[in-house]
Amino acid sequence: MTPTKTQRWSLLLTVAAGLLLITLDNSVLYTALPTLTKELGATPLQGLWIINAYPLVMAGLLLGAGTLGDRLGHRRMFLIGLAIFGIASLLAAFAPDANLLIAARALLAVGAAAMMPATLALISLTFEDERERNLAIAVWGCISIIGSALGPIVGGVLLAHFWWGAVFLINVPIVLLAMVGAVLFAPHGTPDAGKPWDLISSLLSLVALSGLVVAIKEVAHAPPNGLLAAGAALVFVVGLVLFLRRQRRLPYPMLDVAIFRNAPFLAGVLSAAFAMFAIAGLQLLTTQRFQLVADYTPLQAGLLVSVVAIGCLPSAIFGGMFLHRVGLLPLITGGLGAGTAGVLLVAMTFGSDLGWTIAGLLLTGLGMGATISVASTAIIGNVPPHRAGMASSVEEVSYEFGSLFAVSLLGSLIAALYSATVTLPDGVDAAAGESIQQAFALAAQPGADAGWLRAAASAYDASYVWILYVIAAVLLLGTVVTGVLLRRHGPGNATTVSHAH
Repeated sequence: MTPTKTQRWSLLLTVAAGLLLITLDNSVLYTALPTLTKELGATPLQGLWIINAYPLVMAGLLLGAGTLGDRLGHRRMFLIGLAIFGIASLLAAFAPDANLLIAARALLAVGAAAMMPATLALISLTFEDERERNLAIAVWGCISIIGSALGPIVGGVLLAHFWWGAVFLINVPIVLLAMVGAVLFAPHGTPDAGKPWDLISSLLSLVALSGLVVAIKEVAHAPPNGLLAAGAALVFVVGLVLFLRRQRRLPYPMLDVAIFRNAPFLAGVLSAAFAMFAIAGLQLLTTQRFQLVADYTPLQAGLLVSVVAIGCLPSAIFGGMFLHRVGLLPLITGGLGAGTAGVLLVAMTFGSDLGWTIAGLLLTGLGMGATISVASTAIIGNVPPHRAGMASSVEEVSYEFGSLFAVSLLGSLIAALYSATVTLPDGVDAAAGESIQQAFALAAQPGADAGWLRAAASAYDASYVWILYVIAAVLLLGTVVTGVLLRRHGPGNATTVSHAH
């Protein structure tokens, strides 16, 4: 039975609520982290893992969750994911120490991984008209950006009035509403109970990704631990090889690597990763810089980076509406190009009028909105319906890869640049040269002479600008690569997706 228009858009509202939770929790700690680490007495390493545990576990489990949804039904997976997410939110809110909070964040990621592929798969199954589906997927992409951008603001507002656990407790009522909506509006679909689910493949992908993240963090760390970095890189290579070999042998692989031969599909995957790398990197480092150096409150810093989301909204909606007319090339490649220009504007005008920073963030958002609005369509539209879960999970992994690498690589890199460039006078504790956070903590001690703090802040600002150039370089690479892949999918080409069957 074809769902009515009311049922279709109610379903979109329901999965949007679930997606909002997932993306919100990816960034809600960007502004809350300084307060949270202070309250729990977390070390800098624990602080990084409080953030990283969530995207790392989620990215490792997404492939398995998508194929499991094809087997059990995406409606069921969405409800299971919501239940786990709600329980984990309660555990995180009342975690008594940093280690238990990290564990709760990992459990949150399990729930997110279960429901995230289902959100896009349910849209694909519900919206049969191509133009309507393009718009629905554009709204879906918009929500992912809005949730990511709202995270720092929500964190700032809640910290201004409540204790840090409120940033997790707010998830619970949204979970309950989304569960009601899923029961009422989500299609049951046709689960393929005969399709096996391979736990080993899911674990191998998690092991490989974990090795890669640790290797990146150690290489960017100052000083790097060569032995640990080499060992982590070996774990990544071995895990990846074993995963790919296993996929070739399985009659129902968790990931069919042949789908990456489709140019629009590959362009969609890569563009999602590039876009989220830029958005996550900008949000994390900009909120941290303006809180630590410019003495912004968490709310003020969150409002500043929300400009990215403001820019995303119009381009994302119009991208979905006009995709069938203009094609993938100008929206994906053009969006990445505009994002490159926006980040360069922030970097080249940093330290002058704040208006230039806002303008650069706005331009970045306009570009990223256009890209993300149709990246999902390029992915979902190039696989047959019975592989909707697999395609959705690949798409989600690309998003999480981008965010995860931004946090792991850029977070470690800015610390390394700061340590390598800061010049402190004799007599200052060497710990002040390890991180800007420790420098401010030492300067705040009773009786401390904080005259050297300006040098520390200057070194951190210079490091921040260099990181902006790194983000711009990554976006430029994405512009070139997707431009080559989508050279036949521009205006005048009616085929925006392959409609694979």
